[in-house]
Amino acid sequence: QVQLVESGGGLVQAGDSLRLSCAASGRTSSTYTMGWFRQAPGKEREFVAAINWSGSSTYYGDSVKGRFTISRDKAKNTVYLQMNSLKPEDTADYYCAADSRVWRTARPVDFASWGQGTQVTVSS
Repeated sequence: QVQLVESGGGLVQAGDSLRLSCAASGRTSSTYTMGWFRQAPGKEREFVAAINWSGSSTYYGDSVKGRFTISRDKAKNTVYLQMNSLKPEDTADYYCAADSRVWRTARPVDFASWGQGTQVTVSS
């Protein structure tokens, strides 16, 4: 498994931008598919975005398409989630996830490794 540590959450206003980071460590962390999920109070965990091991391909959840961008810096073993035009409904705990065996899946159960989460609050 790979170890994941998220950072960058905070309180922002609607329309603002925020960038989350996920630092990965482990023997083969650079070959993992990396993803971001979020979970609001009382709701199920929701897929946000994922990026393949090389960084050449990405896919997004419908609710964030056109506003969020996922990227990775392989040299730093870090994945980023740039969030623009934030809305109050983006308020949630955001989790980084990783798995070496999956691609094109939005199911949390398919990812074996998870970070502890970082909170994002968007005020109206």
